[in-house]
Amino acid sequence: MAAMTLMVLCGCLNNLSLYVLINLHKGPANQGPLSLNTTTMKKAILFTLFALCFSALYAQHKTQNVVIVTIDGLRWQEVFRGADSVIINSKDTQDKNAARKNFWVDASADRRKLLMPFFWSTLVEKGQLYGNRDLGSKDEVANPYHFSYPGYNEIFTGFPDKRMNTNDGIYNPNMNVLEFLNKQKGFENKVAAFASWERFSQILSPKRANILVNAGFMPLEVAGMNDRLKHLNELQLEAPRYISDSTRIDFLTFEFAKNYMMQYKPRALYLSFDEPDDLAHAGNYGFYLDRIKQEDGFIKQLWDYIQSEPAYKNKTTLIITCDHGRGDEPMKKWHDHGSDVVHSEQTWFAVIGPDTPASGEMKQGETTYHKQLAQTIANLLGFDFKAAAGHEVGDAIGSVTEKK
Repeated sequence: MAAMTLMVLCGCLNNLSLYVLINLHKGPANQGPLSLNTTTMKKAILFTLFALCFSALYAQHKTQNVVIVTIDGLRWQEVFRGADSVIINSKDTQDKNAARKNFWVDASADRRKLLMPFFWSTLVEKGQLYGNRDLGSKDEVANPYHFSYPGYNEIFTGFPDKRMNTNDGIYNPNMNVLEFLNKQKGFENKVAAFASWERFSQILSPKRANILVNAGFMPLEVAGMNDRLKHLNELQLEAPRYISDSTRIDFLTFEFAKNYMMQYKPRALYLSFDEPDDLAHAGNYGFYLDRIKQEDGFIKQLWDYIQSEPAYKNKTTLIITCDHGRGDEPMKKWHDHGSDVVHSEQTWFAVIGPDTPASGEMKQGETTYHKQLAQTIANLLGFDFKAAAGHEVGDAIGSVTEKK
């Protein structure tokens, strides 16, 4: 898109240059040539060209900030169809009456809006959603493993690195897009990540990347923290660790991220939710649905704040996705994911922001891959991550920024 825009611009400028030269030479109607020397003409033309070039290039992107949210293990089926008719009536739903009351109507378009009201109002009206296979839109992870560490590595590095084949605490050697952004002018010390799962302390390699990563139950330690952030540090020590000792509840992660955003105004913020994956593994469909709706509400709060804060309003892009899909053949495989679980490579993503056409649900088209998201994020901000990464990076997804 950028190359095509520049070609059109150059053609326009060539025509403008010719027009200026002709008119400078012949002067107004019924008069002789203007008494301007060659140097003056050159200066006039160069100034005009520079002004037009600057204006056109500046208009290439309006995004000045980016917020990235991931929801671990959320299936595309729930995003685009709402509650599943088979699972909601199975033994995986302990309180069927409550689940049906909260999440069931016959039409899938209405069910999904019950489950994710922000997605199916604001986001679908003003943004884009990829991955509804019922409409021919296919989104997938490119890595062959289909679980968390490889999935997050792919999202942030653009590189489905086969060395990243474990959930163990190995440090990621690959440059990630948050690390890259932190090196760009105006983004220094303006990049932060908040995650429920402690493994992001290795996935994003914060010491090398020189970015703030607050993950698991680690305390937030930032100069000048307000009382709310200090209280959250205390509160998380008292909160129940019902998931595991490595994963805090998503509500606390959200509160940390939201309050940090409000106080410090980062230009790139990442927020990682975890509970839907944990509840799916536990085979608790009712609670899985509850958490999806809760996190849709958290995302709405973020977007409402973005649109109310002058530092972010109309110049921030929000991207939401997951790290992997889940199985569905047989249906009980919805608990699981991995290289041996059919269809767990199937994923989704959504985007809303000033540079993204309001296309709603995407239909047909080429398959998109999560390895393309890192370059897409960089391009939205006017940068080229691929040229600096030092490793393979997927191409940007052009339809995210392509104007109608």
